[in-house]
Amino acid sequence: MAHVRRCNDAAVPAYVTRKGAQQSGTVLLKLNRFDLGCRVLTQSRDLDGRLAWLPALGGSTVPEVDADAYIRRAIERDPDIWVVEIEHLDGWHPFDGAEL
Repeated sequence: MAHVRRCNDAAVPAYVTRKGAQQSGTVLLKLNRFDLGCRVLTQSRDLDGRLAWLPALGGSTVPEVDADAYIRRAIERDPDIWVVEIEHLDGWHPFDGAEL
């Protein structure tokens, strides 16, 4: 929630669109770039155990309907997932970790 507040403080709309498991849920970021489409990033760890992000859907920007379909399938596989949507034209997000 601190990251969502950080977005809102920067006048960037951000929402927790799905709450998962309090202690163990993985986070999916849906980066909504409006007419340019959406990117989806999945929380992961790098080889050294540091927080990282794996681009879903080949790392491509896809129509929102495709991003939502991917997220629905991910939730079916793992109901503990949290989903955070951030609306920013450049795809910015405040979460730590490199994109792998």
